[in-house]
Amino acid sequence: MSLYKNLFKQTLIYGLATVLPRMISFLLNPLYVDRLPKQEFADVSIIFAWLVFFNVVLSYGMETAFFRFFNAEDDKKRVVSTATVSLFWSSLGFLFLALIFRNTLSDWSNIKVEYVTYTIWILVLDALVIIPFSRLRATQRPMVYAMIKIGNVGLNMLLNLFFLLLLPQMAEVDTNGFFSTIYYENFQVGYIFIANLIASLLTFLVLSPDYLKINWKFDFPLWKRMISYALPVLVAGLAFAVNEHFDKILLEKLHVSKADIGAYSACYKVGMFMVLFRTAYTLGIEPFFFSHASNDKAQQTYATVTKYFVIFGSFICLFVIAFTDILKIFLVPNPSYWDADKVIPLIVLANFFLGIYTNLSVWYKIIDKTKIGAYISIVGAIVTLALNFILIPQIGYYGSAIATIAAYGSMMIISYQMGQKQYPIPYDMNRILGYLGLCILFSGISFYIPFVRESYLTKISLVVLFLYFIYHNENETLTRIIKRKSN
Repeated sequence: MSLYKNLFKQTLIYGLATVLPRMISFLLNPLYVDRLPKQEFADVSIIFAWLVFFNVVLSYGMETAFFRFFNAEDDKKRVVSTATVSLFWSSLGFLFLALIFRNTLSDWSNIKVEYVTYTIWILVLDALVIIPFSRLRATQRPMVYAMIKIGNVGLNMLLNLFFLLLLPQMAEVDTNGFFSTIYYENFQVGYIFIANLIASLLTFLVLSPDYLKINWKFDFPLWKRMISYALPVLVAGLAFAVNEHFDKILLEKLHVSKADIGAYSACYKVGMFMVLFRTAYTLGIEPFFFSHASNDKAQQTYATVTKYFVIFGSFICLFVIAFTDILKIFLVPNPSYWDADKVIPLIVLANFFLGIYTNLSVWYKIIDKTKIGAYISIVGAIVTLALNFILIPQIGYYGSAIATIAAYGSMMIISYQMGQKQYPIPYDMNRILGYLGLCILFSGISFYIPFVRESYLTKISLVVLFLYFIYHNENETLTRIIKRKSN
């Protein structure tokens, strides 16, 4: 069980590095809802959607390739320097071209040029810390990783609070002072991105000593192998960006009102609880998968890990959906946004499907067939785009939520079917499907049946019943773990 304890420890630390900053960032959602009109909230969401796309492009799969070759190659310094040099020069090249054509980008994206400028710098600074962060994970330094990540988002939150809450008050009190000179009315969206830019800059400065430690040697044959491995990951990343974020862009292009996009984006945040769990798990599990690929019992280990991911994920999914009406009071405090709360169960479940897919996708990464992952992601993106174009004109943003869950569900099923043929893993499908099915059933009952949704006693009973179902099925394993701890 020490193997699983180590996985749990790393997942916990990486989880803190992800969950705590995201929990802090949850505070920004009610702040934005309070300070921004729906239309401006929509603008922020659309810009962040574009940020995700360009983040994927600027990393071009090199992070995943770094983990693969860092574990496989004897000369690890050569892997670090080659990956670092590659991302360094590609980032500077993007910075140069993007700043020259920023007015064109502004016209093309319908985003103000000053926001485009801030976004370009944020993208470049974030790209420059990809390998330093990856190196911390690969060398198993999760505490340092966690401290820097938490510091980044904590600073971002404080700057948002300063610019959106304190600065207007300071400028009003001291009309001729320093704060009045840096305060601009109706510039809330700009301040949000300035806060992100400052946080990204300081994170880069903290990690910049890594650039002084490498030997700056570029191994072209190694790079060719790394980029061959990375490019399918890039395609998969772009497809994921389509699945997760392109809906905000499409909603605008298909003439959904900015007010509706703002409400949808705000309520989408409530579904982020499942994203927290999935993201934290992924950070811990990806290095784990690669480092244990040569183990004789690797496939059984992967099967066990997947089952327990489904157990924990099912509970989180049910809990969030059952108590959505409480969570939205804190995360979306403006009731005018609540018209979009019907998308929350679909977004939570969609992210759960994506987490299961992450587990199931281990097979093509282990056997170096990342192209298959790209193909599966493309299928998901096609499902997303097709359903968005079909459903948005009919049912608006609810169509985007349906498209998301359909895309991730199809990817999950395809990966399982193909993986069992290429790299069979003995998943306990009876229990996995049992937990998943009961989670969906109880979630649907608790949210969509009116008298159940209004009765917290009934919803608590459903959660307790689900926990008993888990205990009944996993009693032997839990007992064995407890006995080992007592010895």
